[in-house]
Amino acid sequence: MESCIFCKIANKEIPSKVIYEDEKCLVFLDISPATKGHVLIIPKNHYADLFEIEESELFYLMGIAQKISQRLKDRLGFEGLNVVQNNGSIAGQTVFHYHIHLIPRYKDDQQKINWNPTNPSAEELDLLWQQLK
Repeated sequence: MESCIFCKIANKEIPSKVIYEDEKCLVFLDISPATKGHVLIIPKNHYADLFEIEESELFYLMGIAQKISQRLKDRLGFEGLNVVQNNGSIAGQTVFHYHIHLIPRYKDDQQKINWNPTNPSAEELDLLWQQLK
């Protein structure tokens, strides 16, 4: 896609701090990191989101996520890791090219990557379960 910033990064039209690259994907430092070592994993092919990406590419990228996560942990020694993947504006997606965030977590890093749990009734949960099973 001509206007996609991640396509431009994958095509080397825009520079990035690449830490891993192969024929299918690119892993690079986020320019607005949540924490030290925050990286993005993108497929070189353009897919807007989880609903568009081919299953084989999705599985491949998750394998890369596992390998890169271990490399980050070995080199940075963080205490935890968030794996974040947003789909749609309402979910926080700002670049509409499928990507995975790997966000190392450190004690006292001041980040709040979580949600506020709700308290549905047993009946509501049962109705939802019936709808989804």
